[in-house]
Amino acid sequence: MGKIVSQNDIVNIVRKGQKEGKTFVVTNGCFDILHLGHARYLQKTKSLADYSIVLLNSDSSVRAIKGEGRPINNENDRAELLTFLSSVDYVVLFEERSPAELLDKIKPNVYTKGADYTIETLPEREIVERNNIRVEFIEFVQGKSTTNLINKINEK
Repeated sequence: MGKIVSQNDIVNIVRKGQKEGKTFVVTNGCFDILHLGHARYLQKTKSLADYSIVLLNSDSSVRAIKGEGRPINNENDRAELLTFLSSVDYVVLFEERSPAELLDKIKPNVYTKGADYTIETLPEREIVERNNIRVEFIEFVQGKSTTNLINKINEK
């Protein structure tokens, strides 16, 4: 079972683990209503390192990105639910729209993003390049998204 940890704690965990030869992969997102696309994405992310870290957008961050009415589930529920997935070792909340600052502090071995990004369009490009962080782009599961689920529910 994964753990919810503070930003300071995750930096210390990663530093200690990397000194012991362990690898860490980081991804980020809202993970508002968990679905098959999330599960497959997180499983692929976990396969890239010894430990996986999800940087989870706080409620205010989700609202800034997705608009009023989101998130559906609050940050505490979203964080706890992620800890039950075997593909997630650590969950860390962040307030900003982008995890760039936190990513710069953590300095993981690998960073994953959805394949809707490229290295050229990656908002965190400068940070991953400066810190020599390998980036992997993961394909989404077609038709599986929180927005699609919300739209389907609203059709009823």
